[in-house]
Amino acid sequence: MNFDTARPYAAAYVVLRRKDGKVAFLLRSGNGWMHGYYGLPAGKVENGESILEAAVRETREEVGAEVRPGAMHHALTCHRRTDDETEAWVDTIFEAESWEGEVVNAEPDKHSRVAWFSLDSLPENTVPSVRFMLENITAGNTYCEYGWPAV
Repeated sequence: MNFDTARPYAAAYVVLRRKDGKVAFLLRSGNGWMHGYYGLPAGKVENGESILEAAVRETREEVGAEVRPGAMHHALTCHRRTDDETEAWVDTIFEAESWEGEVVNAEPDKHSRVAWFSLDSLPENTVPSVRFMLENITAGNTYCEYGWPAV
């Protein structure tokens, strides 16, 4: 069968929030996309992997923290279109209720540092789509669209 349907990519993002309310961000560097911008621990969902599994894996790989799947809860799904309009992504953000280990920069070849920010005072150089998604979470939304023409 041949279907004329969209085939978006999938990505998983993780909010790690300390007791003081600050969230872990990684300063991107060395990987060619959004170099010099802060983003959440995140990554592509691999073939044969669920979005939740990807969130757990990316947390371990990027910041060295272990999160049990049962400690993750869905915060937001965003249908995102890239700036050049060539790709579409379905981004899912989970928030970890707890984790084990210290949050560190576990991939220094891809990130310059880990920083903790309050969501109401993000730095100017936050990945724009991540800022948008976090604003939607703060507003109580569980779904949003980014980069698509307004309907």
